[in-house]
Amino acid sequence: MYYPIAIEQGDANHAYGVIVPDIPGCFSAGDTLDEALMQAEDAILLQLEEYLDNGKPFPQPSPMEALRHQKAYEGFIWSITKVDVSKLSGKSTRVNISLPERILQLIDAAAERDGETRSGFIARAALGHIRQSAH
Repeated sequence: MYYPIAIEQGDANHAYGVIVPDIPGCFSAGDTLDEALMQAEDAILLQLEEYLDNGKPFPQPSPMEALRHQKAYEGFIWSITKVDVSKLSGKSTRVNISLPERILQLIDAAAERDGETRSGFIARAALGHIRQSAH
């Protein structure tokens, strides 16, 4: 998944601040722009882990265009952070599954579009289905 992030300019006395508009309460900072960008993925993963623990669906990323013109983010720098949600499930276990080639191609295309690995996409889709059927 790719989440747009809003970056508040830092200076010699202030860190760069990072806000993830699509995930309420998700923010990070860094003394340099590089550090702030690296911290963003960790902050997002921590928040998504909380969603996972509470059985809530992950917030879907908004198009950056829809966010960057909002008054609250005036003067912010924009970027996108790639988040690998497969990191949330703990230790990975290799499994062997068989799928029709057409479905595998659809999965790979959707994973690429969402900026995920095949495994991350399948994990997210499975968790989404499990959460929906539990309600």
